[in-house]
Amino acid sequence: MNIEIYNQAKTVTEELCEKAKLRKGDIFVVGCSSSEIIGGVIGHNSSVEAAEAVFKGIYEVLNSRGVFLAAQCCEHLNRAIIVERKAVPYAEVVNVVPQPKAGGSFATTAYKNFSEPVAVENIKADAGIDIGGTLIGMHLKAVAVPTRLSIDKIGNALLLVARTRPKFIGGNRAVYDEDNM
Repeated sequence: MNIEIYNQAKTVTEELCEKAKLRKGDIFVVGCSSSEIIGGVIGHNSSVEAAEAVFKGIYEVLNSRGVFLAAQCCEHLNRAIIVERKAVPYAEVVNVVPQPKAGGSFATTAYKNFSEPVAVENIKADAGIDIGGTLIGMHLKAVAVPTRLSIDKIGNALLLVARTRPKFIGGNRAVYDEDNM
């Protein structure tokens, strides 16, 4: 296992959990190009080793907080999501098992490590990490807030991270809960 990649993934996840104020039962989406992590081209140089290091770093942090990991598949599977069944008890499950070249190494690793993995077509996550330009925005709640962390790469892959917040409604007389901003 690549310790540097593991440590970077763990650090980013810890920081985003804090900044997003994630709670037990929240959902954390990750799109991960293992190709970009190792310096390759997204979709062409899948690395199971890199994906496993990232998965381990992220999953350890989320598990310790009771936050669910949602692993985004690549475009070959229409960016479907691999998640634990208990995270989405009422979701419509689709039938697909990700592979390194059809779904991606990260989603494949998640599928192999989850206790009861299922695939769903979409989810609305509370926060997320995009590793290498995988476009996770479609799987975040409506108001995504770009968030800066202490590091901006995992391996060679650029990071984009976001937390979400509830929509503001009610106009100029409304009063808002500061904890939700």
